[in-house]
Amino acid sequence: MKKLINDPENVLADSLVGVEAAHPELRVDHVNRIIYRGEPTKPGKVALISGGGSGHEPLHGGFVGFGMLDAACAGEVFTSPTPDQMQEATKVADAGAGVLHIVKNYTGDVMNFEMAAELAEADAGVKVETVVTNDDVAVEDSTWTAGRRGVGVTVLLEKIVGAAAEAGADLTAVGALARKVNAQGRSMGMALTSCTVPAAGKPTFEIPDDMMEMGVGIHGEPGRHRVPLAPAASIAQQLVEPILHDFDFTDGPSIVMLNGMGGSPLIELYLMYGEVKKILEKSGITVARSLVGNYITSLDMAGCSVTILKADDEILRFWDAPVNTAGLRWGV
Repeated sequence: MKKLINDPENVLADSLVGVEAAHPELRVDHVNRIIYRGEPTKPGKVALISGGGSGHEPLHGGFVGFGMLDAACAGEVFTSPTPDQMQEATKVADAGAGVLHIVKNYTGDVMNFEMAAELAEADAGVKVETVVTNDDVAVEDSTWTAGRRGVGVTVLLEKIVGAAAEAGADLTAVGALARKVNAQGRSMGMALTSCTVPAAGKPTFEIPDDMMEMGVGIHGEPGRHRVPLAPAASIAQQLVEPILHDFDFTDGPSIVMLNGMGGSPLIELYLMYGEVKKILEKSGITVARSLVGNYITSLDMAGCSVTILKADDEILRFWDAPVNTAGLRWGV
């Protein structure tokens, strides 16, 4: 294992020190491992909180800032944050208008966010709504979930709903928009290689040089099937077809994200996006907005995922609204 680390046991703590050093506009609670905006939540604004296991950067800490999250809880690598972390973030970020928890559908995250919401309401009277993302069409159940996994649509949801909260939408409206975005988004991912968790020191799984894993999750959990390595055009087809089979995107504009898993260079991600766009155009789908890059990763895994979100005027308006975070920035 060759990695830029000091001690495999201190990767998260050391990384949070770096986040604080690089982004003075953020505040890091090192005890509870929470990243906050530097300024407290504006009075009367709904606060957005998310989090999960580390190793998926920039998700979630990279999306704390104007137009997206108010706080993000960082668990150990591929391990859910604790309810205590989430409760603390909920209490601190609340500015009187309530808090939306944005939770990817992984069993540990769902359970711990549920406990945190109950504790925050009982202890501090904070009103909490929760949206659980479950956009991965690859498998119905997985190693770590009941039902579909929450993956790429989480990024788009945090941007869109973050803009709505910034514009003054109340907790009920913010929750309803979050559920709409989740219901209209679908994703599918693939891996060329495994990832290496620092504490493990070796690849999580093995993929022969002439094979690839289709439908893989963001922790390396198994996908739909292992198939022979193919040209990018064929990989794009294998990613997009299950998404289009699952949801009709032809009757409106769409937002499309081509996401890297952490180990594939941008030249390959843009190449893949070009292939995905061709397929969508042939399928009668109008791509209104696009995003290409590393946004929800799996440490150093090589591969990519495709997320398609059916949009409307409201979703596009909030998508285009200014955002200023470490991982996503425009309009400011």
